[in-house]
Amino acid sequence: MSSPISQAIEQKPRPIADLYKSVRARTLEIVAPLEIEDYVIQTAEFMSPPRWHIGHTSWFFETVLQKFQPGYRTYSEDFLFYFNSYYEGFGARIERPKRGTRSRPTVAETKKYRAHIDEQMSRFIQDVSSRDDADAILKIVRLGLEHEMQHQELLVYDIKHLLCDQFDAPMKAVPRSTESVSGMVEIEGGLFELGYDCTGKDAGEPPAGMRALPFAWDNEKPQHKVWLEDFSIDRAPVSNGEYLEFINHGGYKDFRWWYSAGWEKVNTEHWQAPLYWEQHDTEWMIRDFAGLHRASDKANEPVYHVSFLEASAYAKWAGKRLPTEAEWEKAATFSSSLNSKQDFPWGNAEPDESRGNLFENGLWSVAPTGAFPEGQTARGLHQMIGDVWEWTTSDYVPYPGFKSEFDEYNDKWFVGQKVLRGGSFATPRIHIRSTYRNFFHPEERWMIAGFRCAK
Repeated sequence: MSSPISQAIEQKPRPIADLYKSVRARTLEIVAPLEIEDYVIQTAEFMSPPRWHIGHTSWFFETVLQKFQPGYRTYSEDFLFYFNSYYEGFGARIERPKRGTRSRPTVAETKKYRAHIDEQMSRFIQDVSSRDDADAILKIVRLGLEHEMQHQELLVYDIKHLLCDQFDAPMKAVPRSTESVSGMVEIEGGLFELGYDCTGKDAGEPPAGMRALPFAWDNEKPQHKVWLEDFSIDRAPVSNGEYLEFINHGGYKDFRWWYSAGWEKVNTEHWQAPLYWEQHDTEWMIRDFAGLHRASDKANEPVYHVSFLEASAYAKWAGKRLPTEAEWEKAATFSSSLNSKQDFPWGNAEPDESRGNLFENGLWSVAPTGAFPEGQTARGLHQMIGDVWEWTTSDYVPYPGFKSEFDEYNDKWFVGQKVLRGGSFATPRIHIRSTYRNFFHPEERWMIAGFRCAK
């Protein structure tokens, strides 16, 4: 009689094949409105041309074929060089700031390469179930799909920097807010289990749907006890209207609110407002995929494209601070009535369009505060999943007992970055968890990052 684990392995190729097809298709849907000229432009060192993203995510799967498919022949040595990113173990690579300095491989060649890899991978996934190492291989394939979903979100960031409102994004109507959300919620302290709990999630019969293979990054593990003091946390992310008050009260002109590194950025890069804010005469405007808007008309929407340095300055000005990631996770997941953690702020049900503003909602924008009442916590905290990644004050460091599960992926970045939680309107639903640890440098603000305050 086969064990539950072996039974699960036998059932995995079909869900993985379905997930592979849907994830790969979504990447091409994102870039579909681009003109051919748009694919190759690099507007800043921190962004990458869309052509590079669609090639790099295929390069990742070619490395799987190279390692596990007997007789596989490399598509092109030149492609291996151009479409590598930070992986030193896979040979020479082009430097990130130079990805937009080459016209070859062409966009057509890159798409042909992507189609070739998809054809090879489709057969490979179907054939893998008979192998003794099937479970290990399918976990790597799943990791590759999670990696591609990260690049789908990066594509949204990069296309916005490249084109912004010139991009013909397939936007749906933004829902209206159903209630006014303000104030803070008090959260009791004590011992809290921080991180992803692997117990019972990697064996047995997989659940139905696209989450058929449970997944979490190694940097979310192991779950471990931390001590928290009592604290309060904002019921909603800081809004454009609230942040506009900070600007109008001279927030970018008063060194008292800023870390030294932040004040240096204010002066050397002439920061006056978040990225994509423009001052027309005396009025602040916000440019997004839908056009140019008065900031006052978007006062009830979460502010985003702010750095950790800006978020910290606002919090100090407001007499508050940013939450730690443990405080954020407890506020988002702990049920006092059940005395245990839940998978999501609203419970254990999967995200859907009524619970949070994620990529499948199709808004290509943040939604007003209070627009997703079904996604709030029992204590009345709104929009902790979706809309904007939320800065925390926590350094991005390994959890106690951390073990790397993939060389050169997460563990090489454990220095000089801050943790963000919660996902954004560009994050695919299947990709997000309440334990997900995103990370960026404190000065970065090109991504969809906002914040809520704590005390």
